[in-house]
Amino acid sequence: MNNSKSIRIFVLGVLVLFMVASGCKKKEPAPPPPPPPKAPTATLSANPASIQRGQSSTLTWSTENATDVALDGNKVDPSGSQTVSPTQTTTYHLTAKGAGGTQDATAQVSVTAPPTPTPTPAPTPPPVTDEQLFAQMVKDIYFDFDKADLRAESQQALAQAAQIIKQKGWKVQIEGNCDERGSTEYNLALGERRADAAKQALIQNGVGADALKTISYGKEKPQCSESNEDCWQKNRRDHFTLLH
Repeated sequence: MNNSKSIRIFVLGVLVLFMVASGCKKKEPAPPPPPPPKAPTATLSANPASIQRGQSSTLTWSTENATDVALDGNKVDPSGSQTVSPTQTTTYHLTAKGAGGTQDATAQVSVTAPPTPTPTPAPTPPPVTDEQLFAQMVKDIYFDFDKADLRAESQQALAQAAQIIKQKGWKVQIEGNCDERGSTEYNLALGERRADAAKQALIQNGVGADALKTISYGKEKPQCSESNEDCWQKNRRDHFTLLH
C-alpha cells in the first residue's frame, strides 16, 4: 500500500510541475491582418478644352490601382490618349475599377460654331460718264444708196435715243455722211438731207430743236475706204456727237 501511495504522489507531483511550467510560458501574439487594397485613382483632361466645330481635341488619362478602365463605356489602357472631334459640347467619362473600389473622372470639350465669313463686297463699278452713256444709247443710223429716207430700224433707234437725250438735256450734233460715189457737191447736199431727216425724227419724239445741230461731211469722212458695197454701206450713215 505504501508503494502505491508513493507512486500516486509522484505522478501527481509531476503533473503539478508540468501544469505550473505550462502556465508560466508566455503566449505568442496573433499575426496582424493584411492591409486593405488601395483605392483606384483616375484623371482625365482635354486639350484644348474649347474648339470650333470641325476641329479636334486630345483626351489624356491616367489611372493607378485599376484593373478595368473604360472611356465612355469602351475599354481602354490604364493610361493613354485619344483624339476626338465632337460636333457639340460633350462631357467624356473615365471609369477606373479595382479591388479597392471605383473612381470616376470627367473632361468637357466645348464646341462653338465657326465664325461666319464676311462676304467681300463686290467692287463698286466706276460711274458711267455722259460720253459712255451717249455712245451706248445713241448709235449711227444707215441709209440706202442715194437716199435720205429713214429705214424702219432707224426710226426705232431714233425714238429710243430721243428719250435719253431729253432725260439728260444733252445737245447733239448730227453728222450726215455718204459713200465715195458722186461729186463732192452732190454728196454734201445728200449728207445734209440725211442729217435733217434724223433731226426731224428726234424733234417728233420730243427733243427740242435748239438741242440739235446738223452738219454734212459728204464723202469726206468715210469709215471704210474699200470700193465695195459692204464698205459703201458703212459710209452711208448719220453719226451723232455729244456737244453737252
